[in-house]
Amino acid sequence: MAETVSPSPLKSLVPARLGQWFISLIFPFLLVLICVRLVMTPLFLQLIYNRSGFPTDLYGFTTQDRLKYAPRAVDYLLNDADITDLSQQQFPDGAPLYNERELRHMQDVKTLTRFAYLAAVVIGVSGMCAGAALAAHRQTRWYLRQGLFYGSVFTLALIATIVIIAIVNWNFFFTGFHQLFFESGTWRFEYSDTLIRLFPEQFWFEAALAVGLMTVIGAGLTFLLAGRWQPKRDILPDSA
Repeated sequence: MAETVSPSPLKSLVPARLGQWFISLIFPFLLVLICVRLVMTPLFLQLIYNRSGFPTDLYGFTTQDRLKYAPRAVDYLLNDADITDLSQQQFPDGAPLYNERELRHMQDVKTLTRFAYLAAVVIGVSGMCAGAALAAHRQTRWYLRQGLFYGSVFTLALIATIVIIAIVNWNFFFTGFHQLFFESGTWRFEYSDTLIRLFPEQFWFEAALAVGLMTVIGAGLTFLLAGRWQPKRDILPDSA
């Protein structure tokens, strides 16, 4: 008896192409967020605060003070706790660690963070489903390869553009980012405020470069692997 081969649900050009371009377009978003998450870790804080030449706090925070307070601020952005945890933190003299403007900004950042990671989960699961569907059949694996290849190219081009802008005009990049995601006037603080003392501008510059570097490495590896992967291309019909 002849073997029966089940037809592929993607044995037509349109859905295969849609899957390819969906993977290409979401690849930069997902890879950047993964790298941002790697930066939001105690290890990165340890590395950056202990780096030789990192700016000292003019108002008295030691490296150990920063390593005491900063991880709790980052944890707040990633956990389900409300702002009470931060609002109850105090200096040794009993004064509040954060003022009201800082607390409001941290709430705004947490809202943005949660939305971004929720979107990443939804889009990531959708991307994995699309990738699995393309990989499941010989006739459509070439489109998965193309999706990963072009996604890595898009990512490298995007990161190169961002890094150039950040290096050439950091103030434009930093200000533009905050104006895009936060209400005007809610993200500027005094140099004596705790958020600036914990996370000075140099911190954000180096964090952005770290995200950019890790993203380039991830996209570069994908580019090389996708480039070496040469599945046979079958010509699919325009419709199922």
